[in-house]
Amino acid sequence: MSGALPLNINIHEPRWDQSTFIGRANHFFTVTDPRNILLTNEQLENARKIVHDYRQGIVPPGLTENELWRAKYVYDSAFHPDTGEKMVLIGRMSAQVPMNMTITGCMMTFYRTTPAVLFWQWINQSFNAVVNYTNRSGDAPLTVNELGTAYVSATTGAVATALGLNALTKHVSPLIGRFVPFAAVAAANCINIPLMRQRELRVGIPVTDANGKRLGESANAAQQAIAQVVISRILMAAPGMAIPPFIMNALEKKAFLKRFPWMSAPIQVGLVGFCLVFATPLCCALFPQKSSMSVMSLEAELQAQIREAHPDLRPEFSQVHTSTLAP
Repeated sequence: MSGALPLNINIHEPRWDQSTFIGRANHFFTVTDPRNILLTNEQLENARKIVHDYRQGIVPPGLTENELWRAKYVYDSAFHPDTGEKMVLIGRMSAQVPMNMTITGCMMTFYRTTPAVLFWQWINQSFNAVVNYTNRSGDAPLTVNELGTAYVSATTGAVATALGLNALTKHVSPLIGRFVPFAAVAAANCINIPLMRQRELRVGIPVTDANGKRLGESANAAQQAIAQVVISRILMAAPGMAIPPFIMNALEKKAFLKRFPWMSAPIQVGLVGFCLVFATPLCCALFPQKSSMSVMSLEAELQAQIREAHPDLRPEFSQVHTSTLAP
């Protein structure tokens, strides 16, 4: 049954203009909303039904545009875009803030001993592996070998960085030591993300013209996309791991934390969480998910292929489009 709501609303794309930072930020504030993890299965299934029905031209009586967009974002928050399967709870984008604030807060509280470093870096990389597996591509899924290699390499890199820097900072200010977990996380991201997307670095990612017509695959485009992902992930972690150390260093000199030292972890987790609520969507929005690059930046073979298909094209002034997939 058709209602008053028009059927030409494009819910395949985000609601806001993705060519602007503000539009992308609005999109990711909705995508990463932690309240979505509290939704019941009934609410998730209802959102899925609304979205599927609308795509088939069926509109429930009384459905408003705002309700349709809300259903779309609820659906996107819980179901895989390629396979349609319900994603593992802690692997969803809406779980990023609560999970990361807990793990990061504990990494920054318990960083002084080797067992604590080993445990929390292992927990962090295990969580990252779950997120990467949950959000894997439906067209080119990660193999168990690729996932295992990235997981072991990132964990090893993070632990080695943390232990090495802990040894170097034993004789310096305690404040400097508080930044060791951030260095370890940054190092792990530089290892983990390229390994997770190694197939794209080998065979390339699709590039299209302005009309969306596929022109081929480019490894150079993949390098640009993956570099943007690494940068955004490191910057995403930076506020929550750079601001709280200054606050905690001052608080631990006060009588309150000297009297109640067990409060250190909850306070640190809360500070990290406050930072991540804003840093997560804002850093996801730094780069467009669909970006452009010069034809001249592509591989010579692909440039020749494009010129052959489009003889009137002037490569020095032409752009192709590709997917960054920043989050």
